[in-house]
Amino acid sequence: MRALQSLNLLLRRVSHAAAAGPTIIFVVMMATVPYATAQSYTVLHNFTGGADGSTPYGGLNMDSAGNLYGTTCGIYCLGAGSNWGTVFRLSQRGLGWVLTTLYTFQGGPDGSSPTGRVVFGRDGNLYGTTIYGGHNGCGGSGCGTVFKLTPPSANVPPNATAGWIKTTLYGFLAGNDGKEPMYGDVVFDQAGNLYGTTAGGGPQGAGTVYKLTPSGGGWTESVIYAFTGGGDGAEPLGTLYIADNGGVAGSAFTGGRGSCLAGEPCGTIFELTPSASAWTENTLYTFQGGSDGGNPIGGPLGCVDTSCIITASQGGMAGGGRVFILNNGLFDHEFAGSGNTPGPWASLTGSETGLYGTTYEDGAYQMGSVFMLSGCAGWGYTDLHDFSGTDGSYPVSSLVYQSGSGGGVLYGTTSQGGAYGYGVVFALTLPSGREDVSKCANRRQGAK
Repeated sequence: MRALQSLNLLLRRVSHAAAAGPTIIFVVMMATVPYATAQSYTVLHNFTGGADGSTPYGGLNMDSAGNLYGTTCGIYCLGAGSNWGTVFRLSQRGLGWVLTTLYTFQGGPDGSSPTGRVVFGRDGNLYGTTIYGGHNGCGGSGCGTVFKLTPPSANVPPNATAGWIKTTLYGFLAGNDGKEPMYGDVVFDQAGNLYGTTAGGGPQGAGTVYKLTPSGGGWTESVIYAFTGGGDGAEPLGTLYIADNGGVAGSAFTGGRGSCLAGEPCGTIFELTPSASAWTENTLYTFQGGSDGGNPIGGPLGCVDTSCIITASQGGMAGGGRVFILNNGLFDHEFAGSGNTPGPWASLTGSETGLYGTTYEDGAYQMGSVFMLSGCAGWGYTDLHDFSGTDGSYPVSSLVYQSGSGGGVLYGTTSQGGAYGYGVVFALTLPSGREDVSKCANRRQGAK
């Protein structure tokens, strides 16, 4: 009974969460995406590798007006493109979508190569990270930054040449403070403090969880936990989950036990609990590299009573990763695949109709897929779209769900593919008549 109650609370949480430089413009003409009786896939923008950027590893965020915001990684990712990464906005204008480059990173002290999403703070500014740039360390490429983008004055037209103002909140030094924040988004607690992860740095070089606290008009960085690379894990890559009690949950790509990629350990799921004097780490789960999968890249979703919705990028009986609900065993799906980490790289996206995600190399063409987990009668898996290359390939990021009078719309990015090979932004409309799974009273019990 406790497991069922926890899962219903998880789904209510994720459903509620779903509800809740010079300017450069690109236009893509397309028909308005209708609500349909079957899902319909549309490419909203093909990245050219030029001023609009290339290789969008990070996913999207949506404002109240339905505009989409995202990042591109640029030349440091797959050696593609002609710049050091961008932040962009994609807006629907009549029958087309307009891409506006809000900021282009300059490399060096300015920062380069954002691979996580940008997120909105309560002040209306966008916040994000870059893997490289900032202070001169990490082999001269810089160890990464945390940045803020402030929009132009409200009386400036949205497509005017007045750009957004970028401020570096913190530059990592590659010491105990951490280095190279990767795919995870920054997240805020109720007090306005900002949290994130770095893949490296810390006393043992195994990565950190950091906190930025507003202080005197600036921000002060502190490491709330540094991984040892042992049983607690190493290389946290994904987005953290902030619990109601102020605790933090996340995933570590390696460390722990088991044997996964190249014989390395398989990663962990962890939680950090604050006290008056320090934070305490508790390892919720250690991947073994067998049928349980391993090497989580995306962070956990909706942790309640140590039960988290988790994705593993590889392993499992079919070798392609898996998704499951930790400590409940109420749903389990395994992906097939042929690569090292073919399964889901990103966190799942929750909505009132189910859970949605992407895989990196799964699908009919082994170029990735979009999938859904849903159903009150018993959790079911639906393959919504298989990427073929021309429509995009190898999605790294999570999805944005927009509810509507039909089945809703999913928005996302692929890191490669499309008309020019530099990735795409896409929309996937969903069929109407979806069940409201957050109201389901009973679930299928028992994992595969």
